[in-house]
Amino acid sequence: MNGDPLLYQNLVELGIPFEYHEHPPAPTIEIAVQYWKDIEETTHCKNLFFRNHKGNRHYLVIFDHRRALAIHDLEKRLKQGKLSFASGERMQRYLGLNPGSVSPFGLIHDPAQHVYLFLDENLKNLPKISFHPNDNTASLVIRFSDFLRFLDHCGNGYEFIELYPPEDAM
Repeated sequence: MNGDPLLYQNLVELGIPFEYHEHPPAPTIEIAVQYWKDIEETTHCKNLFFRNHKGNRHYLVIFDHRRALAIHDLEKRLKQGKLSFASGERMQRYLGLNPGSVSPFGLIHDPAQHVYLFLDENLKNLPKISFHPNDNTASLVIRFSDFLRFLDHCGNGYEFIELYPPEDAM
């Protein structure tokens, strides 16, 4: 299986079942969508990795891939000051990931629990979601409740926020 062996080890140890879907490299949502078309009843997530203006805080923002968010609007909603996309070097340092493979599964490489997550409120009621297994040549589908168990296991802080009104949810 493509992906991070340590991730698979963690999922097995936690008893978290997953569906594995291998595909060609998909470094962007636009490319990944063509490989997700046969994965049913799953919400595929977009994961954006940010840093604050000082560069001393890092955030992972997770939401439905069909949504678009302007950084300026996101800054207002997160109330963390000016944000910018974190560099590939920071992504590697804090999540052990390369650009194009951003995934909350990278939190297994953040033992200091430095990265804070913001999850869109609309994800709460979804049965299944998917992410890259720290490699953009596959996608893993897991139950949302199991995803929360994974986050609790990693220990990073997270909170749900309304990134877009429920009536605009897809």
